[in-house]
Amino acid sequence: MSASADPAAAITVPALTRKDFTGEQEVRWCPGCGDFAILAAVQSVFAELGIPREKFVIVSGIGCSSRLPYYMSTYGLHGIHGRAVAIASGLAMSREDLSVWVVTGDGDALSIGGNHLIHALRRNVEIKILMFNNEIYGLTKGQASPTSERGKITKSTPHGSLDPSFNPISVALGTEATFVARTLAPDREALTEILRRAANHRGSAFVEIYQNCTIFNDGAFDSLTSPEGRLANQIRLEHGKPIRFGRNKEKGVVVTPDAAVEIVDVAEVGEENLLIHDEHAAKPNLAFSLSRLAGGPNQPTPLGIFWDVERPSYGEMMRAQIEAVRARGGPADLESLWVSGDTWTVE
Repeated sequence: MSASADPAAAITVPALTRKDFTGEQEVRWCPGCGDFAILAAVQSVFAELGIPREKFVIVSGIGCSSRLPYYMSTYGLHGIHGRAVAIASGLAMSREDLSVWVVTGDGDALSIGGNHLIHALRRNVEIKILMFNNEIYGLTKGQASPTSERGKITKSTPHGSLDPSFNPISVALGTEATFVARTLAPDREALTEILRRAANHRGSAFVEIYQNCTIFNDGAFDSLTSPEGRLANQIRLEHGKPIRFGRNKEKGVVVTPDAAVEIVDVAEVGEENLLIHDEHAAKPNLAFSLSRLAGGPNQPTPLGIFWDVERPSYGEMMRAQIEAVRARGGPADLESLWVSGDTWTVE
């Protein structure tokens, strides 16, 4: 929810700082955990939005990421495994004046919580979902998660995982979520900008954040975060610009005859033939193809905003429907619905 869309925005809000959003609890994550960087970025962005602290709610599920509400000076709720999105959806639909955020992990969101995730995104419920992806179950001590790569040796897959890994961006785009992005926890500038954009998006926003687990999956994203890896493998998506990357921008992305995308040498095809990124495209087809470009973060990987479009949010449509029912004299609240139509009295 943007500050301008919030009815409370008419109230004069004193200028806030990151410190105003810092909770009193001691932050307890493992040394070097990527969650520290995400927490700092969330606190900084919240301070910029001009929304009173009491108008923010952060809902989490179960996992290391889900401790974040304790470390924020806002309202928060630590839910049960996989149910954070369901709780947040109900809250957002009943309280349009609130800015509702979900903090979840790859296991919490895509395993037991997968059903809630896809339906909240397809409905365009007014929540912002931050999915911390470390490709492992960290809190429960290192089991394979839905995003662990096939062949991954873990405590739950001692001979290697047989499951193909979920691609969270593809899942979100498959639901036609209206805001879909991926970023890296150590990249403070890009992370902060994407959080700003998500905050000001009307409707659902899904942000996948690659986050290192130093204990159970250390180095999973080195191919993207090391000095060499940043230059060679980060494909920065910039709206309206040709998709180029590499140490000297020598690589690019083109659309193939079968409507997929592939990496090419710019010198061989010419910059004029490169794909121009359009994050506001009417359909998510090319955004979906871009999400399938890399088989994992050990390959050249698109980062940034894949898709950002406007569509009426679920809450807006629900409130309009209630008003329309009221206007024609129909039942427009739960009590009236319970006693409408065919009813029976049991004695």
